[in-house]
Amino acid sequence: MNKHTSIDHQLRATWQAVAKVYNEQAAKHDSTMATAFVLLNIDTEKGTPSTALGPLMGMEPTSLSRILKNMEDKGAISREKNPDDGRSVLIKLTDYGKEMRKVSKGHVILFNETVINNVTEKDLEGFFKVTSVINKLIADKEIYKETSKKAV
Repeated sequence: MNKHTSIDHQLRATWQAVAKVYNEQAAKHDSTMATAFVLLNIDTEKGTPSTALGPLMGMEPTSLSRILKNMEDKGAISREKNPDDGRSVLIKLTDYGKEMRKVSKGHVILFNETVINNVTEKDLEGFFKVTSVINKLIADKEIYKETSKKAV
């Protein structure tokens, strides 16, 4: 299959380019894209249970633990006992974490605005429709059904 017409290749290559540009911006703030992603997923008022963060972001617990430890060491987050569930911990943003969240959010907004300003509304709608269909096909396990006779 030609890589220029392969959907998975285009998705992967585009995501790698997006990740690279986000990591370049994050590096200017002694951070990473993964850290920024965590900052953007923590509730700024109530905090977020640590057990909810992984599934929220589709991240493995081991990777998340490493990122949270690094963020705590840099003073971006604090861990507090969850008053609603003594077995869990709430991840809360410190003042520094809130500032870094604003920076991260600004980069995401700029990225989105730049893309939106360079594609038509119809193309953007098509993009969201296609990605929605791909996600549904995957969630419904429609691509690699057990009964499928397709060659790999």
